Amino acid sequence: MISIRPGTRADIPQAFDLVMELAVYELAGDQVSNTVEQMAEDGFGPNPLFGMIMAEDSDSQKIVGMALYFYRYSTWKGKRLYLEDIIVTEAFRGYGIGKLLLDATIEMARETKCTGMMWQVLDWNEPAIGFYKQFGTRFDDGWTNCHLDF
Repeated sequence: MISIRPGTRADIPQAFDLVMELAVYELAGDQVSNTVEQMAEDGFGPNPLFGMIMAEDSDSQKIVGMALYFYRYSTWKGKRLYLEDIIVTEAFRGYGIGKLLLDATIEMARETKCTGMMWQVLDWNEPAIGFYKQFGTRFDDGWTNCHLDF
């Protein structure tokens, strides 16, 4: 059985393991510069920057998936929830855990009076694109991602 619950500081090491698993899946494991310590400070320090929703296997008490989100502000739409990642460990994919996490994230956005949600998906990640289409997701054309790294 899988339970869905808010993330805690104690979940950070397992959450970071999921982040690394995702980075390797996306062929970018060498690009991760974040750390467990930085995630703990950024998520649970005096000025939290993100929240997490965890999927926990009741039998093993292990975190098998998570949704990491933060709030952003649109001058056109107001308060929005930005879904940074949904990650389900490979051994638990295909059991509906991603749907449970996305449903919980949607509910969090509604409870916190967001006007909607936003996220990105890699154009080659057909399984994720197909998953998001089930929710009636609108995919934007004409926008280019921009990054400035320090």
